[in-house]
Amino acid sequence: MSDKDQSKGNTIKNNPKIMKAWAFYDWANSVYSLVITSTIFPIYFSIITTSHEKKEFVAATGKWIDVPVRNLITIFGKAYQPDAVYGYSLTISFLIVVLLSPFLSSLADTIGNKKSFLQFFAYLGATSCMGLAMFTNMENVFLGILFSITASVGFWGSLVFYNSFLPDIATRDQQDALSAKGYVYGYIGSVILVVICLVLIKFLAKTDEQALIYTRLSFLITGAWWFGFSQYTFKHLPQFGNIKDKLPKDLVLLNYKNIFKKHENQGGWFEVAKDNVSFYVDIAKQSFKELFKVGNVLFKDRNLKFFLSSFFFYSVGMQTIFLMATLFGKSEINMAQDKLILTLLIIQIEAIIGAIIFSKLSKKIGNKNVISIAIALWIVACLSAYYLNKENPNVEYQFYGIAGIIGLVMGGLQAISRSTYSKLLPEDSMDNTTYFSFYDVLEKLAIILGTFIFATMIEKYHNMRFSALSMSVFFAIGLVLIRFINLKVFKGDKEV
Repeated sequence: MSDKDQSKGNTIKNNPKIMKAWAFYDWANSVYSLVITSTIFPIYFSIITTSHEKKEFVAATGKWIDVPVRNLITIFGKAYQPDAVYGYSLTISFLIVVLLSPFLSSLADTIGNKKSFLQFFAYLGATSCMGLAMFTNMENVFLGILFSITASVGFWGSLVFYNSFLPDIATRDQQDALSAKGYVYGYIGSVILVVICLVLIKFLAKTDEQALIYTRLSFLITGAWWFGFSQYTFKHLPQFGNIKDKLPKDLVLLNYKNIFKKHENQGGWFEVAKDNVSFYVDIAKQSFKELFKVGNVLFKDRNLKFFLSSFFFYSVGMQTIFLMATLFGKSEINMAQDKLILTLLIIQIEAIIGAIIFSKLSKKIGNKNVISIAIALWIVACLSAYYLNKENPNVEYQFYGIAGIIGLVMGGLQAISRSTYSKLLPEDSMDNTTYFSFYDVLEKLAIILGTFIFATMIEKYHNMRFSALSMSVFFAIGLVLIRFINLKVFKGDKEV
């Protein structure tokens, strides 16, 4: 790194305004995670794809219960359970991110504008959230699935670049706290918006039809929130990257205005287009070579090898359950919408506390032990979910107990995982985007595997209990692997 770059790095690192702007993106984008992924959209999807409810008599309690009858979704002549289709759509979205992120990360490192890519994916996600308002019934269910996929691509694609800023703007002793701060901002912001949406849906709506209209309005508000609040991040976050000298004269795909130029000084439009194609093809080839190269480098380090292996396996369970939890509560025990949303709100509030506790606990017992505790609690949650029975009169309270466990460990494990990886990376590296691209690709591969297994289990057994049980196996493998890393504890700004 040159003296100029070093000076720039010193100015950027631990700058309070920059760190606050970085963390504030969690405030902006986490509303997608709660409103679209966790609460309102999955419930809305379940309602729209439900034909009617039938009564079933439970001999053990002597009571009748309502059981939803779902509309099957036909794809290429075969009918699928709607929850399985939803799970497969998530699989597709993460597959797209896996294919795109290495290429885009390499491109960002090459031309030094990863903030621009962060903006692109943020705007894609925000506008897709707004597009979900056009999903109104079973006749346009595929439109809803399409916008669900593109919103997911926007959210997770932006995180590739967002996460890669962490080691650029904070020293190692600050990364746990900053990572947790981002999650806390995100949880607080998303809870505020869900409360607003809940007031619209449950209190202002006078009929079921009005409730559906206000639900679609909440999708518009979510997109506007994400788009609007991210402007603070984009204003203060620096353009950080290793800028290369040899670039095409006019990068057409990165500047739409160049499409309409004649490019007379560069030999004409077709000559520039040919240069662009060659440039992007070379970037694509180099990006996947770099990804495998980075993977080989990272896995040669003992700590990174065991951490990344563990991270992959416990991410299969953690992210899949996070994505499918609402549909589980709605489909498995037919939990009332208001109770389900309230439960998920409590989870978010609890996750704020969990992220702070885990961050502080990591300074006392180390990241490895904190991660181990979190994984063990996830296993308890999975096994408990398997034994849920909708005919049990206390099933709602059992669901609340499982939700309590998940809320405690969800934010903590995500925040500590991100900062642990950041600590294990080479310090002051200019390849942080590529390193975090590998991290994010690994996480997305885990989600692809997890959502595919979860959806396939639903299709085979017509319930989610076996899906939840299968996730406990991945957590168990992750727990064993994490015990092999050696990570020192930070006290103040020193390693001990």
